[in-house]
Amino acid sequence: MTSVSPLSGSRPVPQVPIPLDEILKLAGEFLDGGRLGEAEILLDHIVSAVPDAASALHLKGILLYRTNRHQAAAEVMERAIELAPDATVFHRNLCPIYERIGRYDDAIRVGHHALDVDRHDLQTLHNLALVHYRRLELDDSIAFARRALALDPSAPGPHFQLAETLLLRGEFTEGWDEYEWRYRIVGAAPPLPPTNRPQWDGAPLPGKTLLLVADQGFGDAIQFSRYIPWVCERCPDVVVAADPILHPLIQQISPVVKFVERWDQCPPFSAYCPLSGLPRLHGTTLETIPASVPYLHADPVRTAAWRARLQDLIPANARRIGIAWAGRPTHNNDANRSAGLTAFGPLAGLDNVALVSLQKGPGQDAVAGYFHRAPLLNLGAAVADFVDMMAVIETLDLVVTVDTAVAHLAGAMEKPVWIMLPYAPDWRWLLDRTDSPWYPTTRLFRQSKAGDWGCVGRAVCEAVRLS
Repeated sequence: MTSVSPLSGSRPVPQVPIPLDEILKLAGEFLDGGRLGEAEILLDHIVSAVPDAASALHLKGILLYRTNRHQAAAEVMERAIELAPDATVFHRNLCPIYERIGRYDDAIRVGHHALDVDRHDLQTLHNLALVHYRRLELDDSIAFARRALALDPSAPGPHFQLAETLLLRGEFTEGWDEYEWRYRIVGAAPPLPPTNRPQWDGAPLPGKTLLLVADQGFGDAIQFSRYIPWVCERCPDVVVAADPILHPLIQQISPVVKFVERWDQCPPFSAYCPLSGLPRLHGTTLETIPASVPYLHADPVRTAAWRARLQDLIPANARRIGIAWAGRPTHNNDANRSAGLTAFGPLAGLDNVALVSLQKGPGQDAVAGYFHRAPLLNLGAAVADFVDMMAVIETLDLVVTVDTAVAHLAGAMEKPVWIMLPYAPDWRWLLDRTDSPWYPTTRLFRQSKAGDWGCVGRAVCEAVRLS
């Protein structure tokens, strides 16, 4: 068999036969090494040449999953199982794919199929712990995580899943300890470059410098920055490594701290701590959450400017409601926590309501398809930073948002904010309550079943109509 190379004109180039097992091994090495583009090219060639090669389809399914093409991953992995129904690893690896696309019953089914063959498979136990979390079957989630840890006490994935489940139940003491495993998960970005300095243990550091790291999303930084005054009581010399957009917010909370935005700007420090590690050091329980709000305030000059601007754009008798419908697309749970603009349809059908889009990022594109009774003012790129966002929020009657930084910002400002939550929410919103101990002016609206944003949108609409 010959082929024509585009580099060789019409000259035939002989093909070298390679055993399927060897080329699949090479594709697997590309996958394991993070060379996903090369792995995809190779796997596409293999599947094209041997479309019924179950092992090749299995690897292609893994590749599609790792590149966030989850529905396609499920279809390819299902085909692999049709061809090789006794391949236990195929069932195990289909479990997290089903979880990601919300097919939780199917995820449980294939996970248990894998466990029936090997009840000591740690990865399957971890997978099932996550699926049961998504179904709010928290006793089962904890049981599977603990079974996994009984097999390998140093496995970070089950530790972190156990942390999220315990924290969601409000069991903070053990939950914070388990949460410390988050940076040991394979692929997790470390909070800072390698250092020989220790992580702070909460003890006073007189005369020494402590480096705090805004280590997670903007919403987390806003939430956990409330602990910085407590830190400064123990460590007077505090430097905060954070995105510059956070500097004016944190400076409001603690004017004495210094800031760096690049690692090469860091002064010598004696210890470090991620902001997300402060609740554990504080010994935070449900009863001792520092909830003194507001701890963020809108700038009066910018607020006046935005108030004048909106005065000309919004009907005088309309109730001003700021909305945000999508979080950061790269968040590992964005598919569950982002609702989409359509979820706000019932609210947009009310009279005497004007909606103000607080949405940033790719989600703004949805405004182009908006056609409802209530006017929607798309501020878009006009909101330059969080200082601008706070000024806009200050002019509104209410903020309604999914679980985003906007929710934390409005909550920290002590503004009325209603948060639309998925069936299995992030741990910080706890269970079965409409309020939040983190933000006293917050009202929570929860899905009654996974994926149903319609019920949440209708509940928000009815609450606005009655208020």
